[in-house]
Amino acid sequence: MANLNKVMLIGNLTRDPELRYTPKGTAVADIALAINRVWNNEQNQRQEETTFVDITLWGRQAELAQQYLTKGRGAYVEGRLQMDTWDDKQTGQKRSKLKVVAESLQFLPDGGARTGNAPAGGMMGGTARPPQQRPQGASAAPPDDFTEDDDIPF
Repeated sequence: MANLNKVMLIGNLTRDPELRYTPKGTAVADIALAINRVWNNEQNQRQEETTFVDITLWGRQAELAQQYLTKGRGAYVEGRLQMDTWDDKQTGQKRSKLKVVAESLQFLPDGGARTGNAPAGGMMGGTARPPQQRPQGASAAPPDDFTEDDDIPF
């Protein structure tokens, strides 16, 4: 039987990233996203539900999150679910928590006033790098004088 462990989330940070380093020097950051779900019930009344998800970032992604993300900022995360288990020091009981280990991170606009030098967006994959910004007024669309050749053999 095939297995799949994939999570895709869009939400807003509930706190600033918490960066630390392992004894071997690898960066680790913990963030939490608030993800809202809005729907209309049977009486056509608007309902809203918020889910809070803890996320762990590793390596360069962790450092970039610490540098650019702040509480309230939007983010898109792709990753996998992981169950953490531990013994509660106060009660001695086994505890567990489901969290997301990020594999890629994209900064999203926060919709409000921006502060600092945070980039507008950018994909942070396994080889994370700061997002590239387009010059003012530049577009991803081809220029107006662009013509497409019809001699393409397929």
